Amino acid sequence: MALRWYSTVVESTDHRRLARWWAEALGWQVIFELDSESVVVPPWAMELSERLDFHQVPPGMVFVPVEHEKTMKNRLHWDFAPHTSDDRDAEIARLVGMGATVVDVGQPDDATWTVLADPDGNEFCVLSARER
Repeated sequence: MALRWYSTVVESTDHRRLARWWAEALGWQVIFELDSESVVVPPWAMELSERLDFHQVPPGMVFVPVEHEKTMKNRLHWDFAPHTSDDRDAEIARLVGMGATVVDVGQPDDATWTVLADPDGNEFCVLSARER
């Protein structure tokens, strides 16, 4: 038996705002918001969770409030990839237009990925386009 990746928890000084930002960035949905957490899942997750085995249900993202600002580089980050039929540069521009920033974490000049930070400073990468 293996564990199911249930969610990734992200601390934020404004957890509701950051949850909505990620929901828009990914095309996901906020399924509920409380003072203690906001939960974001893929739009198909609720339907699939009824049909899939427990271990196959995709993970969500949970945003929880904290009072302290982010001060260091993340030790864990997300990698996202556009499909080969999508315009990678346009996607990066869309994210920047939403409030992300392009950041330098020491990646080489010829990197095939772009490092960005969400509005709270959490790093994530947009990889080169992929078929799968």
